[in-house]
Amino acid sequence: MKIHKEILAAFPDLSVAEGEVGPLSIQEKSPRLGALRDEIVRAVRERYTLERVKDEPLFRAYRDFFWRVGVDPTKTRPASEALVRRILAKKVLPTINTAVDAYNLASIRTGIPIAAFDADTLAGDLTMRFAEEGEAFLGIRMAAPVMLHKNQVILTDGNAIVAIYPYRDSDATKITLATKVVHIVACGVPGVEREKVYAAYELAAAYLQRYGSGIR
Repeated sequence: MKIHKEILAAFPDLSVAEGEVGPLSIQEKSPRLGALRDEIVRAVRERYTLERVKDEPLFRAYRDFFWRVGVDPTKTRPASEALVRRILAKKVLPTINTAVDAYNLASIRTGIPIAAFDADTLAGDLTMRFAEEGEAFLGIRMAAPVMLHKNQVILTDGNAIVAIYPYRDSDATKITLATKVVHIVACGVPGVEREKVYAAYELAAAYLQRYGSGIR
């Protein structure tokens, strides 16, 4: 991934880990993945409380980053914290397909947001840069595009914006049952050790290989 010098100047400790996993045979659901989900849900409820989860140092680092790029983390949660909060509030975790569910569970377990794209929909390598004022972005489950402001951090391929870093991926590059290769990005921010970001990538890749292979 190419990271623009303006990003590195503003956030010198930011790190990412990325790579591709495949070929996969993605299914709607898997009993084995359901068992892993139950295990992780129990672990989250033992580790965190809803009242204090925002004060966890890892989640606090992402909240601090959000404030710096003009996003209110009390309204738009960091992706991993949002999933943890669903568990603590006793809400059902979203089930999309075995690939999305697998890397979401890796994100919950590690606390690191994971971006993921259908590799065959990407036009070349990814670039991280600041958005231009008024650039449009259509994310997954968005009814209409949003207009970005200039200090938001985005990921682009050779043609378009594919993510608002580190919390919303593009609808055009989302993982579906037809996806064969997944491009993963483990998203770090200042204050999060590089080793934790790499470990999150490795876990997400392992879960994708184990649960996205079509073995039920």
